[in-house]
Amino acid sequence: MKDNFVSSLQHVLAHEGGWSDHPEDPGGATMKGVTLATYRRVMNKPKASKNDLKAISDEELQRIYSKEYWHKCHCDELPNGVDYVVFDAAVNSGPGRSAGWLQLTVGATKDGHIGPKTLEKTRRKNIGLVIDELCDLRLKFLQSLSTWGTFGRGWERRVEGVRSHGFELANLGMDGVAGISPDVDYEVVKAGSKGEWVSKVQKVLKIRVDGVFGNKTKQALLDWQKNNGLVADGIAGRSTYRAMGLIF
Repeated sequence: MKDNFVSSLQHVLAHEGGWSDHPEDPGGATMKGVTLATYRRVMNKPKASKNDLKAISDEELQRIYSKEYWHKCHCDELPNGVDYVVFDAAVNSGPGRSAGWLQLTVGATKDGHIGPKTLEKTRRKNIGLVIDELCDLRLKFLQSLSTWGTFGRGWERRVEGVRSHGFELANLGMDGVAGISPDVDYEVVKAGSKGEWVSKVQKVLKIRVDGVFGNKTKQALLDWQKNNGLVADGIAGRSTYRAMGLIF
């Protein structure tokens, strides 16, 4: 929403931290989430140094984050909670990728640009599910990166923190349901998984229950997710469990 930029930026900056110049970070030198390349381009300072970046002002920060992420993703027009979740994902992984995740979540054509059709579909879908599924897609992408071993623990904490704050902004509980905030304990399961949670999923899918997540379970889950309006990825996590009634 229009009035949420400043508070959303504060939460993003809390995750981004201060100065970073990690050799394995593809973004290179970064200050409060802003790379040197972005700073040079947006502020029209092609010869800016790392020291210039370190001294970035609050006004420059707001200008960069507003122009490059918030407005590019039309966050002013997104529902409370979804605006922040899309914004943080855009900062962390790029506006196009964040927009694409939102489009996959709401069933819009994935082109990496949020327009009237994506906005309309977003407004029509359950906000808790939008936040949940977008965060799941984001985490799945991060887990696929070669740098997950180095940065994965921090990324996972960030995504779960964003998920929780998104629910809070949308006036939802920690599981995306209004007024309910239980401490839910569950296990994400996918191809190759074994155990109790696989059996629970198989019971809902009404297939043979053996606690082993094989090809038949994956296909049955893909079909179930598609038929129930979820992102069909063959992975049972928070949003799928909620839709199945396994967690509340």
